Amino acid sequence: METAEAPITLNKAGISKILLETSGVLAAMAQDTATIEKIATTLVAAYRQGHKMVLFGNGGSASDAQHLATELLGGFTNHNRKSLPALALTTDTSALTAIGNDYNFEEVFSRQVEAMVNPGDVVIAISTSGNSKNVLKGAIAAKARKAIVVGFTGANGGKLKAECDICLCVPSTNTPRVQEAHITVGHIVCAIVEQAVSVPA
Repeated sequence: METAEAPITLNKAGISKILLETSGVLAAMAQDTATIEKIATTLVAAYRQGHKMVLFGNGGSASDAQHLATELLGGFTNHNRKSLPALALTTDTSALTAIGNDYNFEEVFSRQVEAMVNPGDVVIAISTSGNSKNVLKGAIAAKARKAIVVGFTGANGGKLKAECDICLCVPSTNTPRVQEAHITVGHIVCAIVEQAVSVPA
């Protein structure tokens, strides 16, 4: 179960408390980087074989999906390389609203996955709780398409963990702390991928 952000006093002590909580979560993750390394090497192998990365999530996780897709589609730190194929399924408002209206909101990612994901693609499903129904259905659809499913979640991974080939479980139940860790890990993965598979433009 997710915990609410604790009230803070808007002074140095309150701000420092949040910064220390964030650094504490990241420090805990730094003790075991095997999952992050596995995500990066999986993406590198997929790109070398001509596959793509597909991401989705809700709210802040939707923003993370778009952010990380753009880092590889555009350029992370290397802007003198060819683009890498990366797609966020959170950007097409016509598709999202049509699927949500004609089917239901739980299908907004799975329907797109059926059309856009190919065997060997890497699908990153992002849910801080691991229990978002549309993210779960998207991950299940990706498995059916024989994609490699990577989960970005928190705490024990929720229901999403069981649907993933690899699952990053941030050691926190605090949604903002989990989201901060997701984007940090995403940047690390993008840096590794970009360094490993970049072709000069």
